[in-house]
Amino acid sequence: MTDFPDFDALRAAVGTEFGPGEWLEIDQRRIDLFAEATGDHQWIHIDPDRAANGPYGATIAHGFLTLALLAPISQQLMTVRSARMAINYGLNKARFVSPVRVGSRVRGTVTLTAVTDVPGGVQAERTVTITAEGADKPACVAEHLVRYLD
Repeated sequence: MTDFPDFDALRAAVGTEFGPGEWLEIDQRRIDLFAEATGDHQWIHIDPDRAANGPYGATIAHGFLTLALLAPISQQLMTVRSARMAINYGLNKARFVSPVRVGSRVRGTVTLTAVTDVPGGVQAERTVTITAEGADKPACVAEHLVRYLD
């Protein structure tokens, strides 16, 4: 974990990759809870019997579940101590490169690509790459914008 003491230290780290972080297991319970929270009950996510005969041989995590892991993965790798709060400002681009099968473990890296001034703080642009253990390709690559406010 890198804890930046202030915005100047964050600016100085542009171009740095952080991680990988700790492994996080994606079990069926997490997938089912995400389906309940979002209303996305597609069989490929929630029906293990049907999914066993599907294209991945098992259920897979929703792409947006994988994307939602940006927050805990990023927080595990970097914080800005002087910031009063961090706000998810959005995404420039997100790609779901490969599926995350149930029972997989995922972790991520964060590359700080830019830091710009905004009213009341700074905006960090970060490329977050989430990978599943043993996979040839990343599960998700996203350009994530976070505003750190003082």
